[in-house]
Amino acid sequence: MNLKGKNVLVTGADGFIGSHLVEHLLDEGCSVRAFIYYNSFNSWGWLDTLSEPIKKSLNVFAGDVRDPYGVKKAMQGCEVVMHLAALIGIPYSYYSPDMYVDTNIKGTLNILQAAKELGTERVLITSTSEVYGTAKFVPITEAHPFQGQSPYSATKIGADRLTESFYRSFNLPVTIVRPFNTYGPRQSARAVIPTIITQLLAGETDIKLGMLMPTRDFLFVKDTVNGFLKILKSDETIGEEINIASQTEISIGALAEKLIAMINPKAKIVSDDKRKRPEKSEVERLFGSNEKIRQLTSWEPEYDLEKGLKLTIEWFKQAGNLNQYKTHIYNV
Repeated sequence: MNLKGKNVLVTGADGFIGSHLVEHLLDEGCSVRAFIYYNSFNSWGWLDTLSEPIKKSLNVFAGDVRDPYGVKKAMQGCEVVMHLAALIGIPYSYYSPDMYVDTNIKGTLNILQAAKELGTERVLITSTSEVYGTAKFVPITEAHPFQGQSPYSATKIGADRLTESFYRSFNLPVTIVRPFNTYGPRQSARAVIPTIITQLLAGETDIKLGMLMPTRDFLFVKDTVNGFLKILKSDETIGEEINIASQTEISIGALAEKLIAMINPKAKIVSDDKRKRPEKSEVERLFGSNEKIRQLTSWEPEYDLEKGLKLTIEWFKQAGNLNQYKTHIYNV
């Protein structure tokens, strides 16, 4: 698919990955409709931090993916839909699973149903590596079994399987895109890398973390977004579910030590029980295979962990960015 001139809807455009995706789609020559979460503050989330020319070029639609009427209205006239809107905080899913069902499952159903009715050319549904749970084999391929180890991951499994059903039942041109642990500028402090960086840059010397042994496959956000675009451009990816992974792993403890060495070697890690997941819910190992995306597209990761972390730290050090984070609390 040639993206130049395409009308593209991005749900979750106000979020971390979504805001980066919007920028890259504009660079590709797309006309972008940015679906943001309606709020009384008229906040566009991270889109508010973009340059004025970029903001003026956007068609911003404020709504809620849980509303089928609003979703269909937002999708009208768009050839491509990239669905990223979701509730993603794992600890919050322990408290409010009903909201996760409504947003992640019903919200995805609304996208799929509208795409079916409108005849949308391409739909990309965003999954998560959390659907795999603790690795039963590595690297984790798309054939790995699914394990709902949190209400969050269970709802994402449900959304993925709904997506598969619309491809099989109605030949809807969908692709399930499954990023592993994406990090970079604008990420929420609910994620581990911003949690560590913001504590360090705020001058904390006791860096509070949960479990240190689990491993994760970290991917810089520009590589993740490039993966989305490569998948979208390839017709061979229709009907597939595809990992975007670095095919490397590092433990949370080793990651924290690396960031401490880069920012303040005098700091130390302190265990904080309230940051730990329930034992059976903790995903002990995520180490993804990127063989399939390499086979179906020309995607290659461009940023190793060292380079990505440096760029992320630099962003947090820029004027005003750290002030947007509440470093003194545990962000659920």
